[in-house]
Amino acid sequence: MVRLFTYGSLMCDDIMIHVAGPCRRLGSATLNDYICLSVKDEQYPAIVPRQGSATKGVVYESISDRGLLNLDEFEGEMYARKTVVVRLHTGVEITVHTYVCKPVYSQMLLDDEWCFDTFLQRGKADFIAKYVGFSKIG
Repeated sequence: MVRLFTYGSLMCDDIMIHVAGPCRRLGSATLNDYICLSVKDEQYPAIVPRQGSATKGVVYESISDRGLLNLDEFEGEMYARKTVVVRLHTGVEITVHTYVCKPVYSQMLLDDEWCFDTFLQRGKADFIAKYVGFSKIG
């Protein structure tokens, strides 16, 4: 059973299911020692290691092998899938996959933290309409 910690557009159930196929939302979680930053000229974020920071997100489970391949394609070259430990809202720590910005792309990150509420209010529709990652999945 594959579990994935999501922290950006994939926190939206409709986007996650469109990309990964059927899966189950396990709940909210926190990834410590990573910061979620805005990407220059984009609606989506990226995470990078930063001691003392924390990123809030959502964990999904029961992702199929095909779903995981779709997620890899959707995330693209900018991200590497890594194994990390997150703390669920219940306090339990679990091991999951997540997508981390590759160091070679760090110049694309802004200094400001990405905001999910702003994405929902002002960026989601534009993201769905324009993000090239949707064209990479079958």
